[in-house]
Amino acid sequence: MAKYIKKHISRLEALPESVRQLLKAARLKQGWTQAELGRRIGLPQMHISAIETGKIVPRFDTLLDLARILDYDILLVPKTLVPVMQSLMRNQDSEEQRPLYASDDEIE
Repeated sequence: MAKYIKKHISRLEALPESVRQLLKAARLKQGWTQAELGRRIGLPQMHISAIETGKIVPRFDTLLDLARILDYDILLVPKTLVPVMQSLMRNQDSEEQRPLYASDDEIE
């Protein structure tokens, strides 16, 4: 069984660029240096730098700690719901606020 699992798991060589940029942007939004973020979660500045530049892939618990200290969270989403979640995230980033259940006529 363990052979089967190892054969079908592809390991990340680096966090996706979008995730690394999100972590960095969230850190900068807090006004923290890499050293400050590292102090807050117990990692050296060099480790934070290596995560942000893609030189290392953090363990899951480290990534979870980073996300939470930066006011994010990590969720497992069924693949079938990924487009829905992406749509919700795009709508949240939009500057235009729109009531969730409003018709187009109600907004004007």
